[in-house]
Amino acid sequence: MCGGKPGYFPSIKGIIPHPIPFEYFDPFGFSKKASPEKKAKGLLAEVNNGRLAMIGIIGAVASSKGCIVPGMDSLPITPYAGEYMKPFADFTSF
Repeated sequence: MCGGKPGYFPSIKGIIPHPIPFEYFDPFGFSKKASPEKKAKGLLAEVNNGRLAMIGIIGAVASSKGCIVPGMDSLPITPYAGEYMKPFADFTSF
């Protein structure tokens, strides 16, 4: 990222002429007036939701390969006979 703070989005107002007057992060200004405790709670919720989404995607992939995944056995997931990691096969020969 060439230095700077990870996750910091600088303001684009006045720098980049754009017809939409919103910022990249917090376009409606909801977290501008939030307390640090509320921001920390929101960050924790975002991280946990991301983790849950990753677990769900891996469960769906495993279920489509024929593995028994509790909770996903009743879903109509079509079996996949291909190889999921085929696009990355060239990168494994380091």
